[in-house]
This record gives sequence, structure tokens and C-alpha cells, in this order.
Amino acid sequence: MKKVKNRWLIAASALGIHMSIGSAYAWSVFTDPLRDAFGWSQSQVSFAFSLAIFFLGTSAAFMGRFVEKQGPRKSGMLSAAFFGVGVAGSSIAVLTGSLPLLYLFYGVIGGIGLGIGYIAPVSTLVKWFPDRRGLATGLAIMGFGFAALISGPVAENLISSVGLRSTFLILGVAYFVIMMASAQYLSPPPEGWAPKGFKENKDNGRIKIRPDLSQLTANEAVKTRRFWMLWVMLFINITCGIAILAVASPMAQELTGMTAVSAATMVGIMGLFNGGGRIAWATVSDYIGRPNVYTTFFVLQIAAYFLLNVSTSQILFMVLLYAVMTTYGAGFSCIPAYIGDLFGTKELSAIHGYILTAWAAAGIVGPLLISLVYDRTQSYTLTLSIFVVMFVIALAISIWIRSDIKRLRDLQDAELANEPSGKVAES
Repeated sequence: MKKVKNRWLIAASALGIHMSIGSAYAWSVFTDPLRDAFGWSQSQVSFAFSLAIFFLGTSAAFMGRFVEKQGPRKSGMLSAAFFGVGVAGSSIAVLTGSLPLLYLFYGVIGGIGLGIGYIAPVSTLVKWFPDRRGLATGLAIMGFGFAALISGPVAENLISSVGLRSTFLILGVAYFVIMMASAQYLSPPPEGWAPKGFKENKDNGRIKIRPDLSQLTANEAVKTRRFWMLWVMLFINITCGIAILAVASPMAQELTGMTAVSAATMVGIMGLFNGGGRIAWATVSDYIGRPNVYTTFFVLQIAAYFLLNVSTSQILFMVLLYAVMTTYGAGFSCIPAYIGDLFGTKELSAIHGYILTAWAAAGIVGPLLISLVYDRTQSYTLTLSIFVVMFVIALAISIWIRSDIKRLRDLQDAELANEPSGKVAES
């Protein structure tokens, strides 16, 4: 018999890819060196990161079908090629002092690598971990959140020792090697495979795994209102979270009188909660269910943003911001398992890719919204109030989708009772 791969090594391979592409979150390390070297403005340099996030979302949508058809190994290798070339090619932009080349290599080419690499391992992990969907996807996506804690200091040391151009080249080659090696072990489980003891424990009732609500293609999924409910919930969660990430330091200084040094330390710690929340909430979702987790996110954030608006205590401000960061990161890690619950694993990567267009849109809307409102009012108060309203809308949608799920579960249970092989009706 063909030896079955170790599913935990599959998870480690996925983590290797996400730890590499997650280095994009350390882009701020390059901001000042690029500004000092070429006289570019902060907004010009920051646009390279915004462009990369935009192409992450759009390429994930367009390449989801490629991932489904070609599998995680080839997709991971393609991601390694694009992201490696994108980062390494940025050294040419530095060599020539060309801002358009920086946008092309890091923003466009690197961004495409980000998108493919982000979704490539997800559907595979869901299939390898039918008993722990949240934990499995949380592990990989946690790597994306934590990556900056490693890549940031490494990049900073390289810049000071070998310069900007060599740093981009070295990092590009390193990411290519790590991602290419990680991709080699990625593969879906054999047909009919299940973890040891899973079927027995399921049959005797020791573990209760609800069947997926449906098994839909990506084209079928986007025609359901459940898809668009997920899209809007993720869009709101990311829009508010990424906006706060963009202005956390000046906001803390303005609202609580925090010093610049203390605010910078707080921003660094936020990264820990961003990454930690991804694995913690994803694991919790395996026990209480994805619908309950998302409803909890929005209740927590309504309270947090309201209190941020009225708090003058530095400690309370930091606690609230850390809580918000856990839910921001967890929104990413819980969504693949939620997609599997609602639409099955037939074309999970493609559906996940379509959902991630919410990230591309939010990456533009979030920072732009908070900047425009601040420019008009010279205060963050109105923005935080807007966020409260947005999360009230998200909470209402999370309750609405639960009623939709219950209705379809009832239909599913009725059809399974009468016709075990029957197909659940879609609406």
C-alpha cells in the first residue's frame, strides 16, 4: 500500500509557505530606508504594500480554480516563483531607483505570489483535518500573522549590514527556497482517507461532526446569499481592523496621551495578538462552531470600539486594542473552515479566493476611510463611531446567516432521514 503522508507535516509545509508570504506585513521596515535613499514620500512607498494586498485578493479570486485543478504542490511552487521573483526583483528597482519597477515587482508580481500562496494549502488542510478544521487552517494562517515578528528584525539587520538592494535579493532567494521546499510535501489525502479512529468515533457517537451544509462549486456558491453574507462580514472585519493597524500609534497618542515610544511598543505587541488570535479563535471554533465565533467577534468589537472612543486610560486602551487585534486576525483564520462548513470542499480554494476579494477591497477602503474622516475632523472619534455602526451591521448579518443555516440544516436532516443520498435543495 502507498504510504499515507503525515498530516501534521502537511500543516508544517503550509506554515512554511504562510510564514514566507506573511513577511509582507513587515513592509514598514523598508519604508524609511527607501524614503532616505530616493526621496520618495511615505505614501509612495506605502503604495507598494497596498498594491501587493490588492493583488493578493484579486489573484486569489482568479487563481482559485487553478489551485483546485492543479493541486497544492504545483500551486505552492507557482507561488514560490512569483513571490521570490517579486521580492528579489525589487533589488532591480533599488538599483535603478525606479518607483514603477518597485510597484511592478513587489506590488504586482509579489502580490500575485501572495494570493496563490495564501489559498494553496487551505483546501488541502481542511481535507486532512476533518476533525479539526479550525485548528488546521488556524495553524497556517497564524504563520501569516506572526511572520513579521521574524522577517522584520531579519530584514532590518540585513539592511544595516548589506544594504537595501542585497537585502531584497537575499530575502527573495530565501523565500523562494523555503516555499519551494514546503510545496513539495503538499498533497490532498487519498480518496476515502480519514484520521485514525475518526470513523469509529464518529459512528459510536464519541465525536459529533455535522455533515457540510452542501457541496457546491464556486459558481454555485456565489449565487447563494450565504456567500455574500460571509463576504460582507469579512469586509467589515478587515476594513476596521486594517484601518486601526494603520493609525494605532497616533491614535493612542491623541486619545490617551501615550508617548511615541510607548505607542511604538504597543504596535509591536499588537502583532502577537494578531497572530495569536488566529490560532486561538480558530481552535475555539472547532468546539463552539463558526457561526458562534463570528457573532462573538462582532459583539466584542462593538463594545471595544465604543469604549475606545471614551477611554482615556492607557491600559484600558491597550487591552481593548489587543482584543480587537485577536478578532481581526481570527477573521482570516476562521473563514476557510466556515466556507467548508457551508459549501463543502469540492472547490474550497476557488470559493476562498472569491471571498478574499473582500480583503482587496478592505485594504483600500479601510486606510482611506480613516484618513479622509481624520482630515475633515482632525479627530478619530467619528471614525470609531462609524466602526461601531459597521459592526452592528455585521452582527445583524451574523444572526441572519445563522437563521439561514438552521433552515437549510432542517432541510438537510429531513432529506437525509428520507433519502440518505438525496441532494439538499439550494436557495
